[in-house]
Amino acid sequence: MYQGRSVDVLGVKISHATKNQVALRISDALSGGSPITVFTPNPEIVMRAQKDERFRRVLNSADLLLADGVGIIIASRLLGDPLPERITGIDTGEYILEYAAAHGHAVFLLGAKHSVAERAAHEIKSRYSDIRIVGAHHGYFEKAGAENDEVIKQINASGAEVLIVCFGAPLQETWVFENKRHLKSVKLYIALGGALDVWAKDIRRAPKILRRTGFEWLWRIAKEPRRAGFLFKMPPFLCKVLCRKISN
Repeated sequence: MYQGRSVDVLGVKISHATKNQVALRISDALSGGSPITVFTPNPEIVMRAQKDERFRRVLNSADLLLADGVGIIIASRLLGDPLPERITGIDTGEYILEYAAAHGHAVFLLGAKHSVAERAAHEIKSRYSDIRIVGAHHGYFEKAGAENDEVIKQINASGAEVLIVCFGAPLQETWVFENKRHLKSVKLYIALGGALDVWAKDIRRAPKILRRTGFEWLWRIAKEPRRAGFLFKMPPFLCKVLCRKISN
């Protein structure tokens, strides 16, 4: 099982892991090992953690912090400690669904707008006929108090072993951090941003050639122009990385 080291990218401890090592850690957790939490930070999330110490602690509490953005890979190279490969959240989610279907693990989908999680569940079932989707709930509920307690009760009653949370950062990571101690049967927690929208077919993923070459972000900007702002965040991110390298 992977218990490896990490690369410190501006205080966020990114797992120095390959896809195969991540797959082994996931399968170990689901086959009886200790429960694990998986977060998938990109440069924007790392920059947010720079300004929010508590969020940085939340991120670093995860068992696996995967290098979701190509900017994280570039940063690790600038720091002289290159990560072995980019591991996207959505691809990790796809692996988890495939593994859960093959081994009978119960999956709960939590997040996105009303009806999206249910439609995602329907689409996933059409692809994996043996998968056990034991619950689906939207993300528009109060994250503390009676509504939150009811969602936790629903997850516990479902017997979910895999919990996929899609609120967007930092809310999804913080929710997992604050609530996992109340969840009884979950063995794998993963925060996956917009994955439910993709699985519900509300958003189409980039062609494989763009994914393989690290240019999926171009596709996302073309499809969702509001995301273009991240381009202006990349230079400050890389500058901070270089300054950290020089100062060390």
